[in-house]
Parts: sequence; structure tokens; C-alpha cells
Amino acid sequence: MSTIVGHMNLAGVFAPVPTPFDDRDRVDTARLRGVLTKMAARPIDGVVILGSNGEAVLMDDFESDQVIITAREAIPRTKRFIVGTGRESTQAAVKAAKRAAEHGADAVLVRTPGFFKTQMTTDAFVRHYTAVADASPVPVLLYNFTALTGVTLLPAAVSALATHPNIVGMKESGGDTALIADLVAGTPSDFIVLAGTVLTFYSALGVGAKGGILALACVLPDACVQLFTLFNAGRHAEALALQRQLTPIAKLLGQQYGVPGLKAALALAGYDAGLPRPPLVPVPDSAVTALREALSQFEEIPA
Repeated sequence: MSTIVGHMNLAGVFAPVPTPFDDRDRVDTARLRGVLTKMAARPIDGVVILGSNGEAVLMDDFESDQVIITAREAIPRTKRFIVGTGRESTQAAVKAAKRAAEHGADAVLVRTPGFFKTQMTTDAFVRHYTAVADASPVPVLLYNFTALTGVTLLPAAVSALATHPNIVGMKESGGDTALIADLVAGTPSDFIVLAGTVLTFYSALGVGAKGGILALACVLPDACVQLFTLFNAGRHAEALALQRQLTPIAKLLGQQYGVPGLKAALALAGYDAGLPRPPLVPVPDSAVTALREALSQFEEIPA
């Protein structure tokens, strides 16, 4: 049974976990269980599965259900369990949210549909998300990732949707701090805006973000949580110093190498998350070398 989660519980640092595939390109539930069990022991507040880093867009509904069921068994109830349920059609997004809830999700993260780009107006988005939130048995997080979808959920749409009792927050994946400030200003104080990149995590917190869904939190959970904790304790010089230390590796993971880079970095951090799913290709050896070098200065990475 899922329970409605209080707003504040979705503040914090979340790791968007990749989906492992086996050498025959099938979802590898044993590997996934291993990755999640290990990750759940770290200081993060929860995990996101089937997000962009989860390669969800490359998976069918049967595979998605396999991942949700496996993940729910592996993740303790003390951690928040968020499932990505973005789909291109409203009907499919509604069904995906219901299935995720049925399989134990605490909340769903719903990526903007983006195929019919020019038609994705504020009105279209408000209708889409309202329908999903009306039908979802668990709280809904909006999800804007313009770099991938080619569309933008504007502050006007977010302001309108934030009044819905079942829409509790959003993930803004761009690093635009001014946009995050606008989103925070245009929504109620209990609406949770989560940053989507470590590159601007410190400044996002500075304008009112309440946490982040950060690829780097898969690889360096201690450091990402520490930055969040230092900021909230008002220890800004230390938080900023840590932000500067994290920036080079965040650049490699986010802008340069994407999901294949995250899987390579996880391997360096002692997790077996497998290879990216075609058409994504593994990063070249030179990238592994660059990632190893950038990670070597962090104590939490095994030597």
C-alpha cells in the first residue's frame, strides 16, 4: 500500500539510478538489486528509477514494471522511492503513474511530453499534468529537461499546476539559476523545486531549491549530501568550496558523457551497472581515464 507522502519528505538529495542490462540487452534485475542495495546504505534521501539516467525512454512497459518491482524490494522504506513515469501520451502517462503506485512508488516523476514540440504550449502541459495528477494515487513531481526534450515547462505552467493538491514539486534539469528562482517565487512555500545538476547545485539551493536529483549522487553520494547539509547549516564557504571541487566531475558526467559516462563512473565507484543500452554506446577508454582521474580525489571512491 502506498501512502501519500508529506511535501517535506521529498526535499533532499536523490540518486537517479541507471538500469543495468545484461549481455543480451535484457533488464538485469539481479544487477539492479545489487546496485540499489549498496546505494540504499549511503546517506542519500532516496532514489529515482526510470528517469533519464535510467534509460527509461529505451524501455517498454513490461521492462519498466520489472524494474519498479525489483527496486521496491531492494529499497528500504526509510528511503524515498520515486519512479519516472513520463510518456508521450496523457493516457499512457496516467497508466504508468497508476502502475508505479501499485508497485510501491512513493511519488512519480513525470517528464514533459516533447515529440510534438510546437504544440506543447502552457495550456497543453497544464491539461496533461492535471489529468495525470487527478488520476495518480501518489504525489506527482513535474519534470523539465529542455536539453533532452526540446520543450520547456515555463514558470506560468508550473505556477498553475502547483495549486493542484497532488502536484508537490518539480525537477528542473537545466542549470539556469534564474529560472529556478522564478519557479520558487511562483509556487507555494511547500512546493519542492529540485535541481537536476550538481554544476549549479549550490546556487540553486541559494535561490530556494529544496534539494536535487543528481546523477553525481549515484557516484559521490557522501559529497553531494555534504554540500546540501553544509548549505542548510549556513556553512556557505565550505559548501561553496565543495561545489567547486565537484564541478569538474559533474561537467564530465553531465555535459560530456551522459548516461554512458554515469555507468562508467559507477563501475569506477565499485557498482556493477552494466553497459548503456543501444543505441547508446559505451564511453571510450580516454573517457574512463578522465573520469578515474576526476574521481580519484574523493575518499569515498575505492582505490
